[in-house]
Amino acid sequence: MSVKIHNSRAVTRPIEPGSSVVCASCGLPVKFTAKIRHWQVIANIYVDGIWDRVEHYHAECYEGAGRPYGSAA
Repeated sequence: MSVKIHNSRAVTRPIEPGSSVVCASCGLPVKFTAKIRHWQVIANIYVDGIWDRVEHYHAECYEGAGRPYGSAA
């Protein structure tokens, strides 16, 4: 049986009400606003094939950082 090695990956999702995370790039809160729908990138980070952490980014910050975990799905 083969063992699947997990790689870090990122997805784009809307910012939900009650979000209390901080952007891994700029350090500012990733906050919900009712008037304008903003997007965040959530990255699952694997180290040596083992899940390590989740990082959140403003969508603009993720692009500005050069898409460190590849194109967000």
